[in-house]
Amino acid sequence: MSTEARVALIGYGLAGSAFHAPFIAATPGLRLAAVVTGDEGRAAAVRQRYPDADVIESTDDLWRRAGDYDLAVVASPNRYHYDQATTALTAGLSVVVDKPAAATGQQVRDLAATARRVGRVFTTFQNRRWDGDFRTVRQLVESGELAGVTRFESRFERAAAPVKPGWKGSADPADLADIRYDLGSHLVDQAIVLFGRPQTVYTEVHATRPGAPAPEDATILLTHPSGVRSYLRVSKASAPVGPRFAVAGPDIGYHCWGLDPQEAASRAGHAPTEPGFGAYPESQWGTLTTASGDTRVPTLDGDYLGFYTALATCLHDNGPNPVPPPQTADVADVITATFTSAERGVPVHLP
Repeated sequence: MSTEARVALIGYGLAGSAFHAPFIAATPGLRLAAVVTGDEGRAAAVRQRYPDADVIESTDDLWRRAGDYDLAVVASPNRYHYDQATTALTAGLSVVVDKPAAATGQQVRDLAATARRVGRVFTTFQNRRWDGDFRTVRQLVESGELAGVTRFESRFERAAAPVKPGWKGSADPADLADIRYDLGSHLVDQAIVLFGRPQTVYTEVHATRPGAPAPEDATILLTHPSGVRSYLRVSKASAPVGPRFAVAGPDIGYHCWGLDPQEAASRAGHAPTEPGFGAYPESQWGTLTTASGDTRVPTLDGDYLGFYTALATCLHDNGPNPVPPPQTADVADVITATFTSAERGVPVHLP
């Protein structure tokens, strides 16, 4: 591989345009060389913002030119993630797959095995690991400042908006449009990063609005090997009235409110290299509670660029995979268990 890995981005919807392309383009060691889209409006937007990138109309055309690239970033609709990632790997490309990487843990393990066989990198874009508020919680847990945590609460709730047309509003299970594959993938991943693969999974889901094709609201309870319990709330139809994170133990706690600002900034056209990108206002700083009282804790900046910086290092054999496939498989196993639990009304034990 040359000093720059040549990146082909598959898809230029919200994921491709706001979460991938700007960060790929800003990362030393990566070059946004091509974008795959058959939509004329999106193709025009690519040409305007990234004039040095080729626009490719279909993945079939990409596979025929696979030797021109080093890395494929799969940011297409969820139902295509597994097949496109498999094809890209077998074509000799390293692969980033947007979450969910696949429908099941076994499919994730198959992708990892294919990557090992062909000697390429396979990873998942779990950008919410680089949210500033999560980075802060992780630092507090790993430093011991939140030692003795027994309860982890995490919420990602959005007030109701019109039901979306297209695949995101699909009731077809193959589209993986359920809230658990969407926002749930993020929150389950964060809980696993902090406390490991859970032993049990209990889930309740609701389709809260008439006409909603799939459940829009889920509550997921995970019990981790240490005894920590994660209470995860995801919803597309519930006003966000609770804290984003609430972490507690017998004599210590932390909570914070609001969402990471990077998505809004990127959607507004701001580059991740701009000063203040990802910075939290003081009004969103969290509070650490101890026996001595409450202390405001400055929230670390959000850093989605950190994922691609780590990936560039990994691709050049100088660092670890930023999201190791076993963790992605754990997330998929948990989401599969949420369906079983919700259908049966009982906790599901993971092997």
